[in-house]
Amino acid sequence: MASGATPQTPAPRAAAFSFPDPAAVPGPGVVEEDDLEEEPAEIHLCVLWNSGFLGMAYYDTSDSTIHFMPDAPDLESLKHLQRVLDELNPHSIVTSAKQDETMTQFLGKLASQEHRETKRPEIVFLPSVDFGLEISKQRLISGSYSFIPDSMTATEKILYLSSIIPFDCLLTVRALGGLLKYLSRKRIGVELEDSKVSVPILAFKKFVLTHLVSIDQDTYSVLQIFKSESHPSVYKVASGLKEGLSLFGILNRCRSKWGEKLLRLWFTRPTQDLGELNSRLDVIQFFLLPQNLEMAQMLHRLLGHIKNVPLILKRMKLSHTKVSDWQVLYKTVYSALGLRDACRSLPQSIQLFQDIAQEFSDDLHHIASLIGKVVDFDSCLAENRFTVLPNIDPEIDEKKRKLMGLPSFLTEVAWKELENLDSRIPSCSVIYIPLIGFLLSIPRLPFMMEADDFEIEGLDFMFLSEEKLHYRSTRTKELDVLLGDLHCDIRDQETLLMYQLQCQVLARAAVLTRVLDLASRLDVLLALASAARDYGYSRPRFSSQLLGVRIQNGRHPLMELCTGTFVPNSTECSGDKSRVKVITGPNSSGKSIYLKQVGLITFMALVGSFVPAEEAEIGAVDAIFTRIHSCESISRGLSTFMIDLNQVAKAVNNATEQSLVLIDEFGKGTNTVDGLALLAAVLRYWLALGPTCPHVFVTTNFLSLVQLQLLPQAPLVHYLTMETCEDGTDLVFFYQVCEGVASASHASHTAAQAGLPDKLIARGKEVSDLIRSGKSIKPVKDLIKEKQLENCQTLVDKFLRLDLEDPNLDLDIFMSQEVLPAATTIL
Repeated sequence: MASGATPQTPAPRAAAFSFPDPAAVPGPGVVEEDDLEEEPAEIHLCVLWNSGFLGMAYYDTSDSTIHFMPDAPDLESLKHLQRVLDELNPHSIVTSAKQDETMTQFLGKLASQEHRETKRPEIVFLPSVDFGLEISKQRLISGSYSFIPDSMTATEKILYLSSIIPFDCLLTVRALGGLLKYLSRKRIGVELEDSKVSVPILAFKKFVLTHLVSIDQDTYSVLQIFKSESHPSVYKVASGLKEGLSLFGILNRCRSKWGEKLLRLWFTRPTQDLGELNSRLDVIQFFLLPQNLEMAQMLHRLLGHIKNVPLILKRMKLSHTKVSDWQVLYKTVYSALGLRDACRSLPQSIQLFQDIAQEFSDDLHHIASLIGKVVDFDSCLAENRFTVLPNIDPEIDEKKRKLMGLPSFLTEVAWKELENLDSRIPSCSVIYIPLIGFLLSIPRLPFMMEADDFEIEGLDFMFLSEEKLHYRSTRTKELDVLLGDLHCDIRDQETLLMYQLQCQVLARAAVLTRVLDLASRLDVLLALASAARDYGYSRPRFSSQLLGVRIQNGRHPLMELCTGTFVPNSTECSGDKSRVKVITGPNSSGKSIYLKQVGLITFMALVGSFVPAEEAEIGAVDAIFTRIHSCESISRGLSTFMIDLNQVAKAVNNATEQSLVLIDEFGKGTNTVDGLALLAAVLRYWLALGPTCPHVFVTTNFLSLVQLQLLPQAPLVHYLTMETCEDGTDLVFFYQVCEGVASASHASHTAAQAGLPDKLIARGKEVSDLIRSGKSIKPVKDLIKEKQLENCQTLVDKFLRLDLEDPNLDLDIFMSQEVLPAATTIL
């Protein structure tokens, strides 16, 4: 704010121009790059099932994208649909009110589940007419999509959409039509906007669940693939969770949020598609070469500038673009161009490098060039609004020149005004207020007490503010006509340029979406390569002919980070022999770690990662089932043993000859005999399947399973144990898997390590030996004598407390109630 100085005597009076600082004018607010984090995502799923086929589409609010799945077969059990629900955890499920009974029962069961670990989705039924085939096609064709240029004709738009959406998949088209109807009715994400503003749709993407390996939530939990922990910071209460020690946590070295999101998606969708897996491994192997380390680091730095493009595009679509969005988008596009140039120098035999080199088109350069030539980034941050560089619009430049020259010009005007004012007024200034115009401001004098005192001949009084009187004069009115509202005019014209620039960017939204897809893929593979380099992982091999897995000197990826030394172990489960491996051994000998190690190495290979082993060959695996330790929870409303039974039942009912089943100590949650019988029954059921038996790894301390020969002597059964050595009274663990059966559980050794008293451990061992030899168990004599002395002392104390002179004392009653029972106990 420039202010005029009051000159010293003799008499001249001061005049000055005062102009508000543009930064002080309320604006949209500066947004830091950190504010571009993902908003809490909601998934809205539309699903139809008819004649054994499933059609699905969902809208993801995090990137304003519609994902659809082409018509896929699904049995009446709707396992395919359940897999999608487990993965997406949708906020709402939309379907037709006229639905098949199978789907109705499925959704009814879903809505009635009271003990779901996640929030139950809202079930929405729309009239069947909203899912009509023709009306759905019309909705798709007439929709407003920012990624389709406005210059396209109606015919060109139809051809363009036909290249993306499979209009021959009738259920999918109907599901898309129903989803669009639901979005427009609920106005997802634009509830507070004008009714003319439609729900932003930035892209259509296809997703498929073919070739996927089935893994349930219990398996993800017990293998510690994901592990959420409460965040220790009070400032993270909103999100509340952070990733703990987990496989995802140690492999996630992504530089962008969308890379992290894609890595999580790969973890939830392990695949049997060997072509896809090998393409991922090729990229990782390339970046593991020593000569490519510098290139990997450079690409990783560039990926750090790839920001949340869908959120920026969504804001542009809704005309909510923020100041920092332009700078973030500019950095993102130029980083993408850097990635393109780098990938053009890399071997084009690797598909990812070829895709980035070709699909990062010149549209990116056009976007970056437009933003760089138009947007004045420094001025944007200083004024907290969108501003353009000089020489973009001559009219704007002229108005800005006038605005910059106003202070000196208006100072002259103020001097002329001061000459016509009362001599008692010492100074004045001419100020400019946006939307009001030019005003003459003079200080309030002592004699100006009442409103009538404010009147000055030739001036129109406007208002009093901060002991200054503001007037309109003939000259200020002429300035209003001559100069107009410069500030607002400049803003309006710059806003119009911003809108035109937004339209240019949105017209090329498709290339930006593709940039995000390929950049996030590169980010994930660079992260996996970095982890493989640091942890010494090797490339797995895949064989469509092999059933099972072969692992040479495998390691547990998490346990090896938590211990000084880790003993690797090999695994062989392939062919028609040794499909059921029974692993015995003392507690704390490493049975459970070995079991999880097999599952984790197999899982890592099936997401396209290098694995912690010298060598690994992975065959056709269609599912991983586990029954390891149970997470008992009040919210689930089930006992520990019931949870165990549910997990085993899922494996029994769904495992095939290509499935991997990991069972740890099943049966210990109930009576020993019943638990042993259930375990033997489950294993015999699988063994009876012969060549179609799944690959089963079971650890147990039920040595009677072997001693009583509860399993048949068949080549399908293979007995393993954890190698140990007794050194006097000590038991030494080698943590090495070897063939054979453990001779004892060595529970007393584990009890001693836990700190139980020696006397208690000795008694437990004695009772165990008596039971094993079939002899009767007798009480300990020392304990009997100690109890008798205690009873005798109690009886003596009661006699001593008797008052023989008490007239109410009845010795017969005392003898019958106290002495006789105590004597019987002593005897």
